[in-house]
Amino acid sequence: MQLNAVSKSFQLQDGREISIETGKLARQADGSVVIRMGNTMLLATVVSKKEHLEGADFLPLSVDYQEKFASAGRIPGGFLKREGKLSDYEVLVCRLVDRALRPMFPDDYHADTQVNIQLISADKDEQPDALAALAASSALAVSDIPFNGPISEVRVARIEGEFVVNPPRSATETADLELIVAATMENVIMVEGEMKEVSEEDMLEGIKVAHEAIKVQCQAQIELAELVGSTEKREYSHEVHDEDLKKRIQDELYDKVYEVVARKVADKKERSSAISAVFDEWVEALGEEPEEDLDLAKMYFKGIHKKAARNMTLAERVRLDGRQLDEVRPIAVEADFLPMAHGSSLFTRGETQSLTTVTLGTKLDEQMIDSALKQGTNKFILHYNFPGFSTGEVKPNRGPGRREVGHGNLAMRALKQVIPADEDNPYTIRVVSDILESNGSSSMATVCAGSMALMDAGVPTSGAVSGIAMGMISDAETGNFAVLSDILGDEDHLGDMDFKVAGTAKGLTATQMDIKVDGLSYEVLSQALEQSKRGRMHILDKMNEGISSPRNDLKEHAPRSVVVKIEKDMIGAVIGPGGKIVQEIQKETNTTVVIEETETHGTVNIFAVNKTDMDNAVNRVKAIASMPEVGETYTGKVKSIMPFGAFIEFMPNRDGLLHISEIKWERVETMEGVMKVGEEVTVKLIDIDKKTGKYRLSRKALLPRPERKPKN
Repeated sequence: MQLNAVSKSFQLQDGREISIETGKLARQADGSVVIRMGNTMLLATVVSKKEHLEGADFLPLSVDYQEKFASAGRIPGGFLKREGKLSDYEVLVCRLVDRALRPMFPDDYHADTQVNIQLISADKDEQPDALAALAASSALAVSDIPFNGPISEVRVARIEGEFVVNPPRSATETADLELIVAATMENVIMVEGEMKEVSEEDMLEGIKVAHEAIKVQCQAQIELAELVGSTEKREYSHEVHDEDLKKRIQDELYDKVYEVVARKVADKKERSSAISAVFDEWVEALGEEPEEDLDLAKMYFKGIHKKAARNMTLAERVRLDGRQLDEVRPIAVEADFLPMAHGSSLFTRGETQSLTTVTLGTKLDEQMIDSALKQGTNKFILHYNFPGFSTGEVKPNRGPGRREVGHGNLAMRALKQVIPADEDNPYTIRVVSDILESNGSSSMATVCAGSMALMDAGVPTSGAVSGIAMGMISDAETGNFAVLSDILGDEDHLGDMDFKVAGTAKGLTATQMDIKVDGLSYEVLSQALEQSKRGRMHILDKMNEGISSPRNDLKEHAPRSVVVKIEKDMIGAVIGPGGKIVQEIQKETNTTVVIEETETHGTVNIFAVNKTDMDNAVNRVKAIASMPEVGETYTGKVKSIMPFGAFIEFMPNRDGLLHISEIKWERVETMEGVMKVGEEVTVKLIDIDKKTGKYRLSRKALLPRPERKPKN
C-alpha cells in the first residue's frame, strides 16, 4: 500500500528546518498534518461538523494539546500509568492556539469544530508549544473547513542582545525577553510572554522579528494547500437573517441606545439595566404574540449596542463610565488585610477587586512536576480563582477552568521576575488571588494585589509590580481610533483589543495581547504601550500608599528558615541510622529539617516558627556536623569504661579515648571508682590518628600541673 504524503519545508533564521507533511497520518480527519523540527514531531488534526447546532450564534471551537509520554521515552507516573487530565502547561498551550485561531473563522460559521494536537516525538531541547499553532493552522489549510488564515506562532527570545526565533530550551535560560507571537501574513493577532524589566521599545522590536518569521510559515501553508488541492472551502449556511427586521431595529432603537451610553454611567449594573430596558420596552410594545423573531431581534440589538457604544467613544472621546481615554478608575489598597495569613492585600480598582494571600512553606511543600518533557519541582505557585458571585452570577464551583489557569499563569509570570532566585529563596511561595468583584482585567488586579501581598509577607522582592489592561476602539473606514486605559468588561467585549501589560518602575515583566481586528499598526501598538506605561506608574503610586517595600521581617506566625552548609561526609551523621538523628532533632525542637546533597556540600534547610526552636535546631546540627579540632576543649559524656581508660562522646556521634594515663597527673592504677557511665567530663582533643581517624582525649591537660617535689 502506498501512502501519498505531500510535504513542504522552510528554514528558520539559523538554518534549522521545519517541515509540514500531510496525507500519511489520520486521513479520515477533515485535515491532518505532521510538523517536524529536528526530532520533535506534532500531529495536528481538525474535524468540523457539516451542520451547525440550531440556534447557535457562536463558534463551538475546542482545542486540545497533549504531550504523549512515549514521545520522550517515559512512562507516566501514578497508579493508572496513562495520560489523563491535561496538565496546566498543556491547558496553556491550548489557550495559545485557541486565541490565535478563533478570530480567523468566519463570523457566521457555527459548526462544532475540534482541533487536536499531539506531541508524538520529543527532543527535550526543542519547545513544541511554539509549533502547536503552526500545526493547527496547517491542518485547517489542507482541509475544506472555512478559515480566514493561515496563521502561525513563533517564540522569540532575546539572548545576549540578539533576537532568536524558536530558540532551544537551554538557550532561553539566559534570555531577558521571551514572547510567543501569533500573526497572519499581514497582522499580529496575539502576543504573550515575560520579560526581565525591559523597555516597551524592546518588546515591540521582538514582536516585529517574530512577525517576519511568521510570514515565511504562512507562505509555506499556502503553498502546501495548493499542492494538495485544498484551496476550495465547503459551502455553509448557518445563519438566517431578516434584513427588514434588522433595519427596523436600527431605525427605532439606535438613537435610544446611544442616549443611554452617552449618559456615561459608572455603575455596571445600572448601565446594563438601562440598556436592557430599551429592548424590553420595544418587545413589550409588540404585544403578547409578536410576529417578529425575538432571537434575531436580540442579536441585532446587541449589534446596535456595540455600534452605539463605539461611536460614542470615538465621537466624544469619553468612555462609557465617563472617564477620559487614559484615565484609570479609582483605586483603594490595603496591605496586611488578613491577620493570620503570612501576607495579604486587598486591591480594588473600580468594580474589580482581588483579595490575595501569600503562604510561605518549606521545601516539602514544593510543587512536583512530572510531564513528558519536564520533571522537577516548582517553588513559586500562583492560583487565580474566579467565583460566580464576583459578577453576580450563580455558578457551580467545579474547580479552575482554562480561563482561570491562563489568568493565573499571566500574573505568575509578571511577579516571578521580582522573586529571589531559587538558590537564594529557602521558601515555597504560594500566592492565591480570589476575585471578589469583576468588571475588567481581574488578572492585572491579581498582579497588583500579589505584589503587595508578597511585600506584606516579607518576601524580598526587587520591586513592586503593577498591571493594566489596555483596549482600543477603531473605525476601519475613517481610520479613527481611541486607545483606552484600564478597560471595563464592556469595553473588552465591545472593543478591538485586549492588551494586558505588567511591569515595575524599571520595565516590563509580562504581557498578553489579543487583537480582534485586521490592520493594527505598530504605531498604534507603540501608542498603547506608552499610554500603558503612564497608567502603570499611576497604579504603582497608589500601591505605594498601602505598602512601598518588603517588610523587614516575617509575620510572627510565619515559618523562619535558616540554611546550614555542611561537609558532604557529614550528611549521614546528621541523618543518623534510619533517619534517627534528624527525626530526634525535629521532634525535640519542633522544627522541619530538610537535607540535600549538592556537588560540593550538604545543605540543611531548617524551618521553625520561633527563634528559640530555630536556635536549638541550628545548634544541634552544627554540633553534629562541625569537625573536631586538635587543641579544642569539649564537654562530653562517658559512654563506656574499659580497664585502660574511658570512651567519651565529646561530640554527637564522635567518641574518643580518654586513656587512664590522661585522667589526671597523678598515677591512676585502676579505672574502678574513677568514673561512671553517663558522667559529664570536660576534655581536650590532643590528637587525631592520621591512619585510623581515632581521637585521643586528655583530662589532665586541663588541670593544673602539680609542682615537682624537690629532690633530697
